[in-house]
Formats: sequence, structure tokens, C-alpha cells
Amino acid sequence: MPHPVDVHVGKRVRHRRWLVGMTQQQLAECVGIKFQQIQKYETGANRVSASRLWDIADALDVDVSFFFEGIEAEGSGRSGSDSVPADILGDKEALELVRSYYAIPENQRRRLFDLARVLSDVA
Repeated sequence: MPHPVDVHVGKRVRHRRWLVGMTQQQLAECVGIKFQQIQKYETGANRVSASRLWDIADALDVDVSFFFEGIEAEGSGRSGSDSVPADILGDKEALELVRSYYAIPENQRRRLFDLARVLSDVA
């Protein structure tokens, strides 16, 4: 049975890969392994070594710490907020929203962010 940390890290790899629009094959080529190994990492079936995680983080343009974010909240199933699930990136709609958000030019994105904050404060 996979260790919960390995499963969490694998989910974060998959979500980030999906978010940047990269296939398993493309990620595998970037880090010099076969795509089947990426599949095993993403399911938590295989543990990712520190050096391999470093290479994956570089290929996905994130800090290594990204893969461990939210792990404290996973045991409770919730994040710090009562209305947001700990595994928010597990929701395909949320991922689509984030991908679309980052496709917006920065100045417009900032205005949209400010609007969302105001609307959430009112709700």
C-alpha cells in the first residue's frame, strides 16, 4: 500500500503537469525517464527520490516545496477554510479556472483577482 505522502506528492505532480498542459510523455522526456515511471509517481505506486523530485520541479517550473503544500490539511480533508477542500486541485473545474486565470494578461488578471476578493468578502 502506498504511503500517504507519496500519494499526495504524486497528485501534486499530476495537477501541476496538467495545469501547465504537459503530457506524461513530455514530462518524462524532460527528466530523462519513461512515461510509465511518471504514471507510477502520480499514483503513488512508486516513491519519488529527492533528486528526481528536484528534476520534476524544475521541469514543471515550481519549487520542490510545491509538492508538499496542503499535506497537513489532508488528514482532516479540509484546508484552513471551512468551504475549500484540502485537495482543491483535484477538482477539474478548479484546475480549468486556474488555467484560464493565468491565460489572462497580468493587468487584467490583477483586476479580476481584486473583484473576486471583494465578491468573496460580500458572500
